[in-house]
Amino acid sequence: MSSTHGARARARIEVTAAIKEEARRQLAKEGATKLSLRAVARELGMASSALYRYFPSRDDLLTALIIDAYESIGEAAEAARDAAADAGPIQRWTAVCQGIRAWALGHPHEYALIYGTPVPGYTAPDTTVPAAARAVLVIVGILRDAQAGLGLAKPPLPPELKPEAVRMAAELAPDLPPEVVVTTVAAWAQLFGLIGFELFGQFNRVVEDRDTFFRHVVGQLAHTVGLVYPQQGPAI
Repeated sequence: MSSTHGARARARIEVTAAIKEEARRQLAKEGATKLSLRAVARELGMASSALYRYFPSRDDLLTALIIDAYESIGEAAEAARDAAADAGPIQRWTAVCQGIRAWALGHPHEYALIYGTPVPGYTAPDTTVPAAARAVLVIVGILRDAQAGLGLAKPPLPPELKPEAVRMAAELAPDLPPEVVVTTVAAWAQLFGLIGFELFGQFNRVVEDRDTFFRHVVGQLAHTVGLVYPQQGPAI
């Protein structure tokens, strides 16, 4: 690559980063529904036509922000897992859940973008899926490690749910028991519901010691997905 092309590539990266940073400021101030390419261009001192060369539409910019947010929360989950690499499965589960919560509390508007109210008129493309799966794969990895080690206790499963459980397991984690996959999906939803309640004010005047409350609840969720304490012995 020539020095001219290299300079252009660096300039494009810098301008793209500036556009996304200004868009995040708009998210914090106005919310995703009012995100405007023209407003972003105006704040950056750019012509709208110039900005469209980077993001042809508002939806393209939203998609870039969503992917960045998923990648960031996935990175936080991986860092929490790695920091607890020498701990047992329940401790690693708790550490990852705490890492995800810490990220959400530090990035409330980005959290709202990916786990809050959908943006009217916007449909996320398939290109967001790999980034969205990043944090999920951390949790699934902990369960796989537990199954290979101490084992997983299979949660009870109603007979009428068995076909759906088998289908979910085949699509999401075929190496895990269907019972575990079902409860993991439910626990994932509960985890983000718990974080959302804290971020969006539903815990105000209800839960005061939120750190302790969160640790307790995610510990209970660990049991629902089949993680067992060492003294409980091998999986059923």
